[in-house]
Amino acid sequence: MKAVLCTHFCTPDELEFADVEAPQAGAGEAVVRVKAAALNFFDTLIIAGKYQHKPPFPFSPAAEFAGVVERVGTGVTGIAPGDRVMGNIGWGAARETVAVPAQQLVQVPDTLDFERAAGLTVTYGTTLYALRQRAELKAGETLVVLGASGGTGLAAIEIGKIMGARVIACASSDDKLAFARDHGADATVNYASGDLRGALKRLGGEHGIDVVYDPVGGPYAEPAVRSLAWEGRYLVVGFAAGEIPKLPLNLVLLKSCDIRGVLWGSWVTREPAAQRALMQDIVAWCAQGKLSAHVHAVYPLAETAAALKAIADRKVMGKIVLRP
Repeated sequence: MKAVLCTHFCTPDELEFADVEAPQAGAGEAVVRVKAAALNFFDTLIIAGKYQHKPPFPFSPAAEFAGVVERVGTGVTGIAPGDRVMGNIGWGAARETVAVPAQQLVQVPDTLDFERAAGLTVTYGTTLYALRQRAELKAGETLVVLGASGGTGLAAIEIGKIMGARVIACASSDDKLAFARDHGADATVNYASGDLRGALKRLGGEHGIDVVYDPVGGPYAEPAVRSLAWEGRYLVVGFAAGEIPKLPLNLVLLKSCDIRGVLWGSWVTREPAAQRALMQDIVAWCAQGKLSAHVHAVYPLAETAAALKAIADRKVMGKIVLRP
């Protein structure tokens, strides 16, 4: 079968498109024919050796996928050949078939296409965990989303609206902000051309901002924290800007606010049953049309390098998907 391989830490152009042996279904596993695999920003880091996880070589990028079960191993219940499924394996999905622990798979309804299903787990899973479990977001609160046109940003806008929040989308260009408004944002801020702190102070009013969802980091973190309301919550989701910010802790004291980390991947390992329940909500919302799971572009598996470079160049609004 065909697979995209990272044989050493490298740039996207150095990835190999090669033939590898097809996997077998071990005990408790299912072999899935991949119909679509989704890429995330962290895929650009993992192939370069800049991510917290460093898989043994050779490995394939792409954590997320959707497809059809071909075979199951001994001890598997609830999943059978022919089932439409989706899953997240951390890395390794940029190939034609994958072997996955069956308990990590989620059923995909017939009303949800494979391309959108492939990109649901990481961005929407991270975001629902962030807003529901970590932020305890309440209806009527104001939510600020940084990096609002990316995969996690789009998820935060849409889930924030489902949860009843007023959503302020922040991004680096007017076309990205128009995209955010099209997906439900109530107000927008261009932080590349304007003053983020001033804009959030105006939009937050005397009360301030209740929750900030930040997958960007860098220079935007401190002004976002300064905008928080009394007992507001700032969610540390990631550092797409490349810089890990250093925040003055007097701000936390003066506002009695919280800085809350969002390490969804570890939560999934610690709370697998809670994750499955969370994903059932996400799949249902997407099938009902409440979540767009917007796909920016679909690339053939052989063009994975071009797909990764589009993500690295911040040209993507929503998700990038590979089609084997």
